[in-house]
Amino acid sequence: MNPLRRLFLAAPFALAAFAGQAQAQELSLSEISSYMNQLQTAQGDFTQINSDGTISTGTIYIKRPGRIRFEYDAPEKSLVIAGGGSVAIFDARSTDNPQRYPLSETPLSIILQDNVDLTRASMVTGHTSDGTSTTVTAQDPAHPEYGNIQLKFTNPAQLRQWVITDNTGTQTTMVLGDMTVGGGISDRMFNIIAETDNWN
Repeated sequence: MNPLRRLFLAAPFALAAFAGQAQAQELSLSEISSYMNQLQTAQGDFTQINSDGTISTGTIYIKRPGRIRFEYDAPEKSLVIAGGGSVAIFDARSTDNPQRYPLSETPLSIILQDNVDLTRASMVTGHTSDGTSTTVTAQDPAHPEYGNIQLKFTNPAQLRQWVITDNTGTQTTMVLGDMTVGGGISDRMFNIIAETDNWN
């Protein structure tokens, strides 16, 4: 499997320790769903811990529903875009056109869908709290074979990490930095066709 595809489809996102924070009550699935549905745009830095232990960094842009963009810093200088129902992986080391996959077949589709509802039957397979954060593991109830996404939130609700595990069990970890929530992000940033023309 292309390593960048693995990074996107199998990205566990590790969270920095919450040392010293006060004990927080576990967030309910309804509270988390409401938070995600209110999160329309966001951008910030990320640190990605790959399955082989290497680290990648970059900038993430989210525009719900259905759109996300990962811009990787050097040396990767690659790009992953979700938009228009597809995921495109632009590998700076390749001269080929970007690889494309249906967004619906990736666990990230769960948090990018128009209406996030974690209370749906068989969607959540884990819901725990360690006193400082709440962790939820979710999957597509109709297609558990696509893998799952593990989300970690602080309280008040704020997304701090996610862990995506694909159908081979491969995991990659990404740490979200401080996110700027709200504000305008151009639709052009999620236009795979336009980006392909520019990339070539």
